[in-house]
Amino acid sequence: MEIEKRKKTQSMIGLANKAGEIISGEDPVRFAIRKNNIKLLIITEDASDNTKKRFINAATYYHIPYFIYLTKEELSVSLGGKIRSIAGISDKEFAEYLTKLLCKDS
Repeated sequence: MEIEKRKKTQSMIGLANKAGEIISGEDPVRFAIRKNNIKLLIITEDASDNTKKRFINAATYYHIPYFIYLTKEELSVSLGGKIRSIAGISDKEFAEYLTKLLCKDS
């Protein structure tokens, strides 16, 4: 079920955030991508077209998997209230779990 998948994704992002494994915000994420510190990129569905294009291009160039998923509001709840349209997961295990979760057909 899609709602359950969204809630699991939000929970896992929240857990990764508490563990200090999330980098959020455009400038910090862009810097972390260049430093090869991002294992998975989450771009919100309602991010601007320019933001989506910029980060999809960066993810493609640096061979970082990415998903366009969640809304800014859903991502912000997971991150403790900061309004963000982009988040990078820096931990390999969190990134692998989220990738499996987001690739599942539901």
